[in-house]
Order: sequence, then structure tokens, then C-alpha cells
Amino acid sequence: MEFSSWLAFFFASWAISLSPGSGAVAAMNSGLTHGFKRGYITTLGLVMGIWTQTLIVAAGLGAVVATSPRVFTAVQWAGAGYLMWLGVQQLRAPVAGLAVGGGGDGREAQATVGQLLRRGWLVNITNPKGTVFLLAVLPQFLNLQQPLWPQYLIMGLTLSFTDLVVMAGYTGLAAALLRSLRSPQHMRWVQRVFGLLFVAAGLALLLVRPVAAATVAAAGT
Repeated sequence: MEFSSWLAFFFASWAISLSPGSGAVAAMNSGLTHGFKRGYITTLGLVMGIWTQTLIVAAGLGAVVATSPRVFTAVQWAGAGYLMWLGVQQLRAPVAGLAVGGGGDGREAQATVGQLLRRGWLVNITNPKGTVFLLAVLPQFLNLQQPLWPQYLIMGLTLSFTDLVVMAGYTGLAAALLRSLRSPQHMRWVQRVFGLLFVAAGLALLLVRPVAAATVAAAGT
């Protein structure tokens, strides 16, 4: 992979990571609920999801997701259902479950590292829009005269770096908001906002349509 191609992808990665979506909502919600240090674990799960999607694209399975309406729809409904489930859980969770003022001893505050990682991973891996997007973007920076897997590895590392930085910002902003909240009533309203954002992200995911086979083929050239 030439340096010029990598540099172009590096700048594109910032745009990809900064674009608002379900990952940003998950990162901010985790920072609001658990504070920065613990909430950032969700971002590690999000990055694990990026690596999984990159492997899917590199293995050629991304084209199957993009061009098979049944597969795309199955993943799409699974992702939308998961996001809306998270939203409902957020709306129903007691305020005591949030780390109000940095403390809190409820169910959410006691989420394990594994649960936070899994939540972040599932948010990304059940998003067919992300898979199709990577399928369209990554091949544009490949040098087909060179081995492909090392190039996919470089792009995966690059996108992981920018996502770790950007999601740290989202998580930190939410954690700062957490420190400023002292009233359970205020926390309840913020909790409802994030619950509705998860539901909205799930509904928005259902509006995504699979790309045509010709488009996918063109993206790989």
C-alpha cells in the first residue's frame, strides 16, 4: 500500500469515525452511565466490531450481505431490533441504575467488562450499513498488484485508531455531563433522550436499502 493511498485513507477514516451513528450513541450512553474510564470499554467493543466487519469484507462475505436481499434484511432486522431493545432497556432502567454524580449502585453501573465489550461489538456487527459502507470504501484504496491482506490489516488499524480517538471524545463529553448532573430528575430526562436515540437509530437502520450488485462490483474495481 503506497503512502499516498494510506494518507488518503487516513483522512477518510476521520470522516468515517466522526459521522454520527449508533456507535456514537452507544459510546456517549456508556460514558454517561459509567463515566469515562469504564464507559470507554464500550468503544473497545465497537472497534472489535470494526475488525469483524473488515474481516467480512476482506473474505468476500461483505458482497453477499450487500447483494443478497434476504441476508441483508436478516442482518438489518437483527441490528434494528438490538438497537431498539437497548433503547427500551434504557427507557425502563431505574435512575438508580445510572452512576449519578459518579456513583450509583444499580444494574447498569454494575455491567461487567464482558457485557460492555459485547454491547459495543453487537452495535457494529449487526449494522449491515457499516459492512456495505466498508465494502464500498476499502477497495478504493487497495493496490491490486500487491497482497491484499496486509493492506486490509493496515486499513483496519488506521480505522481503529481514528475510532478510538473520536469515541474517546464522545465518551468524555458524556462523562463530563454525568459529573454535572446531581438531580435524579435531570438524569431521568437524559436517560430518556438516549433511550429514544437508540430507538431512532434502530428505525433509521430499517430505512437502509441494499446496494445493487453492479454497484458492489464497481466498488471492488
